[in-house]
Amino acid sequence: MAHEHESPPEEMGEDFWNERYRSGERIWSGRPNRHLVAEAGGLPPGRALDVGSGEGADALWLAERGWRVTAVDISFVALDRAAAHAAERAPDVAERITWLEADVTRWSPPTPGFDLVTAQFMHLYPEPRARLFAGLAAAVAPGGELLVVAHHPSDLERGVPRPPDPELFYGGEEVVAALAEGEWEVLVDEARPGEQTLDGTTHTVHDLVVGARRLG
Repeated sequence: MAHEHESPPEEMGEDFWNERYRSGERIWSGRPNRHLVAEAGGLPPGRALDVGSGEGADALWLAERGWRVTAVDISFVALDRAAAHAAERAPDVAERITWLEADVTRWSPPTPGFDLVTAQFMHLYPEPRARLFAGLAAAVAPGGELLVVAHHPSDLERGVPRPPDPELFYGGEEVVAALAEGEWEVLVDEARPGEQTLDGTTHTVHDLVVGARRLG
């Protein structure tokens, strides 16, 4: 499974994530998120915003397909690692990515202007989460798309090892609520099943996938 961001409580911010990334040479799989590939694979390249970019697998996948990507993460360790991975690929791939260190609970993306805005597994508490969704939606240019992927709340009920805090999980209605009525077409809002191995055990998991296109 592609890299995922199981965000900790709010007090675990930049220092937590820098130490997490320092704990190993690679934390995530290095593969792009499967839902990003499925939903964005057929889109013509333009400007993309990758929020919570981690070690850069999604940003690299987009840049290799011609997108110009702004990749944002709270951890400079992750961003440095991602930039190194990009440099290993090809100069033209690396030059299409801008790496930006920012705490997305306090940062507002430039608005509007992105043809694709993607946030993968950003598990925040309700108030910063609502602000984040509003900011992401505002950053999408007319005709552009928003893609939000997260662990579905039903994973908690199925005994999947997840942070034991229900407030960190949400349904598609929270994402859709950030979209101005009449200005968006919801393309997908579902819980997609899959398999993930955690602590040596393979679990059936469900990912929330919400995709929408801004009309214009």
